[in-house]
Amino acid sequence: MKAVFLKRIIIGLILIAFFAGSYAQTIEKKIYQTVYTPMAPSIDGLMNDSCWSLVEWGGDFVQTQPYDNKPPSQQTSFKILYDNNNLYVFIRAFDTEPDKISRRISRRDYFDGDMVEINIDSYYDKQTAFSFTALASGAKGDEAVTQDGNNWDDSWNPVWYLKTSIDDKGWCAEMKIPFSQLRFGNKDEHVWGIQFMRHIFRLEERSKWQFIPKGSPGQVHLFGELHGITNIKPKRQIELLPYVVGRLERFEEEEGNPFLDGKSSALSGGLDGKIAITNDFMLDFSINPDFGQVEADPSEFNLTAFETYFSERRPLFIEGKNIFQFQPSNTIVIGKMGTDNLFYSRRIGRNPQHYPVVSDSEYVDMPKTSTILGALKLSGKTKEGLSVGVLESVTNNEKALIDNAGNRRKESVEPLTNYFVGRLQKDFDKGETVLGGIITSVNRVIDNPALDYLHSAAYTGGIDFKHYWKERTWYFAGNAEFSHVMGKEKAIVRTQESSARYYQRPDADHLSVDSSLTSFSGYGGTFKFGRSSNKKIQFQTSVTVRSPGLEFNDIGYMKYSDIIHHGTWVAYYLREPFSIFRNFYLNTNYWMYWDFSGELLAAFTNLNFNSQFKNRWSIDGSFSRWSKSISTSLLRGGPSFIMPGGEEAGLFVFTDQSKKISMYTGAYFSFGDANSSRYYEYSMGFDFRPINALSLSFKPTYSIQNDPLQYVEMTDTENDKMYLFAQLDRKTLSFTFRLNLTLNPELSLEYYGQPYISAGEYKSFKKITSPRADEFTDRFYVFSNDEIVYNTDDNNYTLAEIINNMDDYSFDNPDFNFRQFHSNLVIRWEYRPGSTLFLVWSQGRTSRTSDGLFSYGSDMSELFGVTPHNVFLVKFSYWLSL
Repeated sequence: MKAVFLKRIIIGLILIAFFAGSYAQTIEKKIYQTVYTPMAPSIDGLMNDSCWSLVEWGGDFVQTQPYDNKPPSQQTSFKILYDNNNLYVFIRAFDTEPDKISRRISRRDYFDGDMVEINIDSYYDKQTAFSFTALASGAKGDEAVTQDGNNWDDSWNPVWYLKTSIDDKGWCAEMKIPFSQLRFGNKDEHVWGIQFMRHIFRLEERSKWQFIPKGSPGQVHLFGELHGITNIKPKRQIELLPYVVGRLERFEEEEGNPFLDGKSSALSGGLDGKIAITNDFMLDFSINPDFGQVEADPSEFNLTAFETYFSERRPLFIEGKNIFQFQPSNTIVIGKMGTDNLFYSRRIGRNPQHYPVVSDSEYVDMPKTSTILGALKLSGKTKEGLSVGVLESVTNNEKALIDNAGNRRKESVEPLTNYFVGRLQKDFDKGETVLGGIITSVNRVIDNPALDYLHSAAYTGGIDFKHYWKERTWYFAGNAEFSHVMGKEKAIVRTQESSARYYQRPDADHLSVDSSLTSFSGYGGTFKFGRSSNKKIQFQTSVTVRSPGLEFNDIGYMKYSDIIHHGTWVAYYLREPFSIFRNFYLNTNYWMYWDFSGELLAAFTNLNFNSQFKNRWSIDGSFSRWSKSISTSLLRGGPSFIMPGGEEAGLFVFTDQSKKISMYTGAYFSFGDANSSRYYEYSMGFDFRPINALSLSFKPTYSIQNDPLQYVEMTDTENDKMYLFAQLDRKTLSFTFRLNLTLNPELSLEYYGQPYISAGEYKSFKKITSPRADEFTDRFYVFSNDEIVYNTDDNNYTLAEIINNMDDYSFDNPDFNFRQFHSNLVIRWEYRPGSTLFLVWSQGRTSRTSDGLFSYGSDMSELFGVTPHNVFLVKFSYWLSL
């Protein structure tokens, strides 16, 4: 009843939003006139050069935060000049209290402190821009802006020049932006879109040159204009970045193991480069890339049937990644499909998927990752609005070296693989309509029969579109995708029986495993309709379909197929300060799932809110409720299981982040009906900045899980399959510590450390008996102490032969204590623009036992009693511009 009532409210709000129409506020477009300078200014942040007198000041900024369309508390002015090779920008940020200017020193793209920025739509496509940010400390930030300002990619790192200064009037920023770092057409006279923004850190105030109302559906198409640039020619950019890497490793020596003698060293090199094929298209390439300076993934101990999603951290793949994104599901499907993407770059250079079968007398030297032999990436956008992205990469045939008393052999553990991604998007009517497509392929050369369970080839493709109307207030969007994989019979059987679909489920009448197949195909699609504007109410409703055969995990990431999803969300915004609030946001939604047999699997309702107070504290909260659901994955290939409904809630409070000491604290709780599950998570964070150059953070998280239905294993009995489960009582504690010391914008030291402890005790072992019984407790049978015996010597359990008329059955004790520590210390020195020296120390420790008892003191003692694996690395790169 609650779900039906909430659904009616949501539908009512949509109707109100629809009939309210979309009032379009007419805003005068500002224009700045620049001129050519025959003499380039010195970039010193002081404006001593006479050439600056050639142009007038621009100004009249308008406040956009916290108040919309109000005068700012401090004024800002700017000037722009150009010559044949560069754009020059001078910004004067007036401040009546210059001693309060925040000059927090940070690395590139940290955006911490007082700042000003210029955004340049040099394509003048009203969809994309290049953003250059100056912080009062002299630090830089730069971002590639796409999707009409709805996506800002800070992985873009152009070479440009900046100096800042502070005086009794405020502070100044002077920039030199080479035209080689911008993209523009070959024409006699240019009109570019531009926008200026200023952020006063202590007031949390933002002002802009061209006023754009809060919540506008896009920004770039509303930019002001830069006139006066004539007779400049596009620059053919060629950049080369050769580098050398020295690596030294120290680890625990294992007696008798020739591969673990306690030390190793290596010297390698490679080349990264950028070549401007035309002014519109850039070719990035990398030969033998190295990512030794990249921070390790956070620790985890995954007990689910699904692969964990890890975000990309490698520079080669994060720069310009947006053009390759193709998310086949809608944005509110968080639990099932929220992270899914047809291209998941972590597949390239992945950990080898096979481990060789060896005898007790053999030792294995296993590659840690698949070596990327090379990668090419072509990206750009034409003046007609056609965006192109092409990525090609080849990873090596990785082989494990196996030693048996000095006799050595090699075995392939990851085949030679080619990855390809091609992406197109075309803007029509300055982005009012966008039409795109993608195609991906993975081709493997499998020369080891043990790897025949992998696909020899995998192909996916898709089209997507979005159309706006009524001043981009309303939109209709969608996509459709397909997949086709090929391989030996065992590879296709493995795909059919994977956790994404479980074709072998005995009660799935619409599915069945075909062991004769050598190919497998599927399709999917999403359609959504919504309202996005600067008004108070926004909404979206959507439908997503995925056939059981859809599979794109070879180069993408997906958890589920065999899904039909419908969902709707409605959001209510109060963007202007009122009472004690600076702003307020409320969102409510519902979503439902069916499988392709038409059976309703689950229904959810959800309410979220967040708000910032006038003292700049903020609060976030959420509440969700779900009905009785049907899990098709709990038994991991067995029959579907009816799970009771439940609810979850979370609340987080954040203090003023502009203070020297700030913190947050929060909790998340989840409760299943009929005592079917309990989960508690508590987290907090402390940030401390004693001086502008130093920041410290400490973020602990503690969780408690009580799950009466944790999967243990499946075994065949005389009559049927037995699905063995247990109650899992699990506690997990982790700490994340960071230290950032920035001596100047070019020289920094960063430290990251995370100890992670997770302990789980299994008890109340049970077997599934009637997975769709009316009562939760009737769906399984709990073994008594007489029926299950723990064997201390063997550390396993035995089920007596009376169970299902089977012989005595034993299984390993599943209790665990998993402990892990990752740390990374990086000294980074950009000794000249684009050229960097890295000094890196990484340490890893891992320990595991099976007592299942959580004890912070003893677990930490055990963890730091383990011999660490230390990696010392020196990486030297030198930037060349030809």
